[in-house]
Amino acid sequence: MIKNENISPLPDGTVYSKRKNFTPISSPSLQDYARIVGEEKIERLLRAAECLKGLKLLEVNATAQGGGVAEMLYSSIPFQNLMGIDTEWKIIRGNDEYFEVTKNLHNLLQGMEGSFTPEMEQCYFDNLTDSANANIIDYSPDIVLIHDPQPMGLISHLKKPRETWLWRCHIDINEATLSANPGLWEFITGRTAAYDAVIFSAVFYIVSSWPLPKFIIPPFIDPLSEKNRELSKQEIDAVLLKYQIDPSVPLIVQIGRFDPWKGLDRTIAVFREVRKERKSQLVLAGGLASDDPQGKRILDRIYEDTKDDSDIIVLNLQMTDRLQNWREVNALQRAASVVMQPSTKEGFGLVVTEALWKEKPVIAGNAGAIPLQIRDGSTGYFYEYPRKTSRKVIQLLDNPKKAKEMGKSGKRYVKEHFLLPDRIADHLMTMYMTVNRSIDKRICSECITSFHPWFKLSRRT
Repeated sequence: MIKNENISPLPDGTVYSKRKNFTPISSPSLQDYARIVGEEKIERLLRAAECLKGLKLLEVNATAQGGGVAEMLYSSIPFQNLMGIDTEWKIIRGNDEYFEVTKNLHNLLQGMEGSFTPEMEQCYFDNLTDSANANIIDYSPDIVLIHDPQPMGLISHLKKPRETWLWRCHIDINEATLSANPGLWEFITGRTAAYDAVIFSAVFYIVSSWPLPKFIIPPFIDPLSEKNRELSKQEIDAVLLKYQIDPSVPLIVQIGRFDPWKGLDRTIAVFREVRKERKSQLVLAGGLASDDPQGKRILDRIYEDTKDDSDIIVLNLQMTDRLQNWREVNALQRAASVVMQPSTKEGFGLVVTEALWKEKPVIAGNAGAIPLQIRDGSTGYFYEYPRKTSRKVIQLLDNPKKAKEMGKSGKRYVKEHFLLPDRIADHLMTMYMTVNRSIDKRICSECITSFHPWFKLSRRT
């Protein structure tokens, strides 16, 4: 059973550590997952896990509250320990100024105009220096897996000779954006050069000129988490009642951070076109992550833009009770007739994966790694412009049979490609290959390893 306690990290940022007797999350059994993915995939996973037995793994990210990275870690950390891999999880600490800087860095890496100024760089390194001096890594792990830009600079302070460090880039990044911004290029490339390998979510994010091995592993969802498990009609109806959502009126839903890249304005524009012809309601639901100070400003603007529209419900879901938050997101997605995610940039888009798993037709932006999930006309549709996209929404509302077929196709696709056991096996093999120098940057700096045929895909068009 999954423990139901909410997590408050220890003062030093520890979220999970058997060494410190702090294990507030647990995992379902392998048998529970085998019933979903099949015995063959579990056997592959166990063979991969056997390769890392006896090694100590530390994973570090920016927050335990909000965002796809934290959600994956809530599942993967206890799951890896279940398989006998001693895995700890810590978060980087930072003040408001530091997270403003890292949010700017995130936006710049995704193509926003501007520069990473010397003042920003100084703030970034001052915070990481403080973290290093505060002994954020207080033991000797064999493998350190750093997630995203916020803590990536720790390697300059803390890597020891026999340790293997990997950087996992979850965001929508490309080489052209970096090369067009020399200051940003110098900053980010200077940090990655110290790593033993880097992991990307898709082929078109690979920065080929970085002199280190590169791996392609897409993210995953946990089908047994509170966010993705099956819900009863009573559980769904309770959430709709709580937020005064009429279950008899077709519901269009967008879930996710209040973020400038998520296409919230696109969704609102599409809905207003749909409502001219069909009675419907729109829910925009998300939360405010501790490492994203920009979110509050975006939320305030959405409140202002929709304050006179009674058919648009904007929900700032509370993050203090993680399981309640996940249950409510789950219920809203399952209650939806159509799920929208017309992002303009997207590292992967796990909210798309979640909706597909719940057999919902999804209309999403042709951006980032979303095209790895949406097969236009099969598992969903791509956003075009408000009027044309509204016709697709109306078509789905008017044709429940087509919507159901599309939803079933989406769930099959997610089951095949984006569930936790398969992708954790990929991560374990990546670590094994790097630790054992099967892929060594001294002799394989240009190597690209993909566990899937997606490397054949041309860049999105």
